[in-house]
Amino acid sequence: MRLETQRLQLRLPEMADLDGYAATLGDPEVVRSLGFGPRTPEQTADAIERMLRHWDRHGVGLFSVVRKNDDRLLGRVGFLLWDSDSWRNALNHELQGPLETEIGWTLGSAFWNQGYATEAAFACRDWALGELGLTRLVSLIAPENTASIRVARKIGEALEREHLPGPFDRRIDLYALGNGPAR
Repeated sequence: MRLETQRLQLRLPEMADLDGYAATLGDPEVVRSLGFGPRTPEQTADAIERMLRHWDRHGVGLFSVVRKNDDRLLGRVGFLLWDSDSWRNALNHELQGPLETEIGWTLGSAFWNQGYATEAAFACRDWALGELGLTRLVSLIAPENTASIRVARKIGEALEREHLPGPFDRRIDLYALGNGPAR
C-alpha cells in the first residue's frame, strides 16, 4: 500500500527504516507528547514490527513518510485503532469489537513546521474517507501539543471531548471529523 503527495511517499514501514525511526523515536523532544520516553534502537525495531502487525491484522496502520527528493524518512503518519471504552490501542493490544480509527502523525523535529505532517495527514484522510469508506476519524492529542492541534484542525477535525479516560500519563483530548459508529 502506497500513497503519494507532491513531496512525499507514504508506504508500509520496513526494517530498513530502523535508523530513521530510531533517530525520531529516540528524540526526547519528539516523544514528549506521545506518552512514552525516548526509545532505544531495540525498542524501535519492536515498534516497527508492531506497526506491520497492525497493518496485517486491520488493513490500516501507520505509514513510513519518505521525502521524494532525497528518500529521507521523516517519520510516520497514518492510522491507529482504539477501543473507545478502555482507550487501549491496537498497536499494543489485541482488540475486538467496534474501534475508533485515529489519524496521527509523528515526524522528526528537523521536519517540523514545513507542512509535511499536514500534507501526509490530508493524503491519509482522503484515502480513509474515500477508498476505505470511513465516515469518522479521530485524533488523540495532549492539549499542550498545539502543532498537532493545528494539523487536526487543518484536516477538518474539531475538539469533541476533553480528558479521555484511559491509561494516559497526561490529559488527552479527542478531536474528530465526521460522526457515526466507531469502526
